[in-house]
Amino acid sequence: MTETCMIYGTASSPEEGRLIARTLVAEKLVACVNLIDGATAVYRWEGAVEEATETLFIAKTTKALSSEALTRIQALHSYEVPCAVVYDMAGGLPTYLAWIAAEAKGR
Repeated sequence: MTETCMIYGTASSPEEGRLIARTLVAEKLVACVNLIDGATAVYRWEGAVEEATETLFIAKTTKALSSEALTRIQALHSYEVPCAVVYDMAGGLPTYLAWIAAEAKGR
């Protein structure tokens, strides 16, 4: 079976999150993206503690496509240093994992 993974990331706004999600799905780099609006991020940037409202995203894909998906996220993102991290899926419903593998086929 194809190895699957999730990409956790943040976007600067709901609109940017939707742009990233729709592009990744349309280009078959991921099977699905969940968007969660209204997250508060507290972080250090250029020596100052900052706070911002962000949109979280969780994209489901295959390990084989994860690097290409990360490259595409970076190209679409407005941040200089976007958050995008890949996590392996330890398991799941076999039918769901098969669906991810079938939908995420790359360009």
